Amino acid sequence: MELRSKLLQASACAFDAAITADYGDKIHTFSMNCRVDSGGDVLFCITEPDTISGISGELSGEGGKLTFEDAALHFELLAEEQLSPISAPWIFIKTLRSGYITSGCRENGTVRLSIDDSYETDPLALDIWLNQQQEPERAEILYDGRRILTVDVVNFQIL
Repeated sequence: MELRSKLLQASACAFDAAITADYGDKIHTFSMNCRVDSGGDVLFCITEPDTISGISGELSGEGGKLTFEDAALHFELLAEEQLSPISAPWIFIKTLRSGYITSGCRENGTVRLSIDDSYETDPLALDIWLNQQQEPERAEILYDGRRILTVDVVNFQIL
């Protein structure tokens, strides 16, 4: 709850995220720098892989926008065609800011929170791990009980 309070009172936060999208028969990975404003909207810039590096955009509850020059970004949708892997940082932050915490426990010096949230009308569940400084370091986004997205978080800062 202390982290949630800090996020809601902050003017911004920033972090680097390594995203893994699990489609069952294939996996896509990419990394991005993220900055979140006081309203929870995310500005991002993809850093890896090199083939899509430099693509930037904005994510909010109303949708998203991509900016690129000569590269296109396409990921197949997850969660019954409702969720793009690029939206993982926004789902992660939205859940930290307002999701319903269903359980919490300590695991090897970290805190693991299970949080229910929803995107459109379909429930999502997130497991989020906080390090010893009570900063997020990992999130798993589950749909229908199956992990579909993983967000590994580094350099998390409340600004």
